[in-house]
Amino acid sequence: MTNVTTTQAQLNNYKVPANDTNILPPTVSFPFPKLHIYDKYVEMDNGILQVTLLKPAGSVTGIKYNGVDNLLEALNGEFNRGYWDLVWIGNGSKGKKGSLDRLEATDFSVILENEEQIEISFTRTWNFSLQGKVVPLNIDKRYIMLRGSCGFYSYGIYEHLEGWPAFNLTNTRMAFKLRKDKFEYMAMADNRQRFMPLPDDREPERGQVLAYPEAVKLINPVEPQFTGEVDDKYEYSCENKDNRVHGWISNDPPIGFWQITPNDEFRSGGPQKQCLTSHVGPTNLAIFHSTHYSGEDLIMKFGEKEGWKKVYGPIFIYLNSLSDNLANPFTQLWEDAKQQMKVEVQKWPYDFAQSEDFPSSQQRGNLSGRLVIYDRYVSEERICANGAFVGLAAPGDVGSWQRESKGYQFWSKTDKDGYFSINDIRVGNYNIYAWVPGFIGDYRYDGVITITTDCYKEMGELVYMPPRNGATLWEIGIPDRSAAEFYVPDPNPDYVNKLYVNHPDKFRQYGLWERYAELYPDEDLIYTVGVNDYSKDWFFAQVTRKIDDNTYKDSTWQIRFWLELRDVTQIYTLRIALATAHISELQVSLFYIQSSKSSKKENCK
Repeated sequence: MTNVTTTQAQLNNYKVPANDTNILPPTVSFPFPKLHIYDKYVEMDNGILQVTLLKPAGSVTGIKYNGVDNLLEALNGEFNRGYWDLVWIGNGSKGKKGSLDRLEATDFSVILENEEQIEISFTRTWNFSLQGKVVPLNIDKRYIMLRGSCGFYSYGIYEHLEGWPAFNLTNTRMAFKLRKDKFEYMAMADNRQRFMPLPDDREPERGQVLAYPEAVKLINPVEPQFTGEVDDKYEYSCENKDNRVHGWISNDPPIGFWQITPNDEFRSGGPQKQCLTSHVGPTNLAIFHSTHYSGEDLIMKFGEKEGWKKVYGPIFIYLNSLSDNLANPFTQLWEDAKQQMKVEVQKWPYDFAQSEDFPSSQQRGNLSGRLVIYDRYVSEERICANGAFVGLAAPGDVGSWQRESKGYQFWSKTDKDGYFSINDIRVGNYNIYAWVPGFIGDYRYDGVITITTDCYKEMGELVYMPPRNGATLWEIGIPDRSAAEFYVPDPNPDYVNKLYVNHPDKFRQYGLWERYAELYPDEDLIYTVGVNDYSKDWFFAQVTRKIDDNTYKDSTWQIRFWLELRDVTQIYTLRIALATAHISELQVSLFYIQSSKSSKKENCK
């Protein structure tokens, strides 16, 4: 990308000539990284950017790059620009939302300072004098700057010792608040990027709060182009497997600010767990653990006798820029950020992180195998599990990886022949889990897998036998942990986010749950097997029916099908696969007609 002037891009593209092994990479032309320590601040400087942090709290208060004194919002307080935080609920606390802890450190130390890198640490050690005031964890926030790098790395180490108070942890993340006068354009995917409103537009005099505080209709925004749109941070969520790089772009000067997460091992909920990315602020988020879209099942609950330690990250904050003020810098900066993301993925696990709690590749293990399906009602031959997700997570029941959040998870996707390889696995005990799109149920390998240093385990052929009671008589939808194949309505014209107009992710539009009552005003959905088309006639989510502003009523859907009973002693099984369920209860009634004059009804819950 010739117009991108980031030195990182030059480094990535550099290749040593085959006939000259003495030529060093161009880092020799960059100054050594320097660490400046003052009374209240610490500054890391590698000649490309300067990062200033509060001492000893460990919050990022300034990022100087490409002639801009600070990319962070200087109008915010110094603790509210770049920071780690978590939400926790103390033992015996009332309420469910918990308390916010900004994880302000009390001690600062230099871990490493040499000609190639700097690593610094901001720690807070817990003791009983702090009980009820801050989360009962030891906290170690690390920052790394490399020579010649267009960015910096950060990771955190959380530790709970036996005998410390019990508590619950609901969310933890790293957040950056960027300058609103510079960063107006957000990008998180090739088809999910746009100019964003200002935070001012969400204020009461300019915006109208909708069903929940995060969703605001912009009535009188500063920029008229956003008038009438809905701004809602949940519209910019992303599945973990796709959440590798996202960020913001300044048009003048053309600068990109990107958060790159090269690996998911420390994230909770598996590859399809949804997490927030960026939202109006401009705010950039690195979500490490979140109960969003999952609820109580993903709350991390710690007992008094429970010892625990986990490393979150490292993540990479990447900066890029253009040499000229082009009319449209967004595509080039985004494409360069994607290329840098691929570089970071290849470098994982990083060999420069100094903590012994973050093992190098040589200290990890590897596993491979092949997943096949045996379903005699589909084929007498074994079927290659094409596009299946195979992963390692803490030992547990079938499907428990969806709720487990204290350990690490490692996932891979099978090729067309069912082969998979999972590399750089942390030492420990795991179960192998999997699921295959198009087949109901979850797979778990019958036995605990122990990963040791530098091991390579070949599992051979793993056979998944989907749950069966007989041949399938009828099926609505596809068991793929998604509702994408069902009918997603267009939004109410009064509540539109323009990004998702004619977009494959239009299910992210605000207020679609209220469209159900508009589409079925007099009666609930009735679906006749063999007649209706689930892509047109099966609403993507079963929701309550809104009667008025304060009243909602359960919706009752009907599935009608014809079944000719030649043998009345046969047993039939109804299987239901849910993409998600939150604060809900599903009741199923079976009503069958024996003749035109008699019928029976059975209920199950």
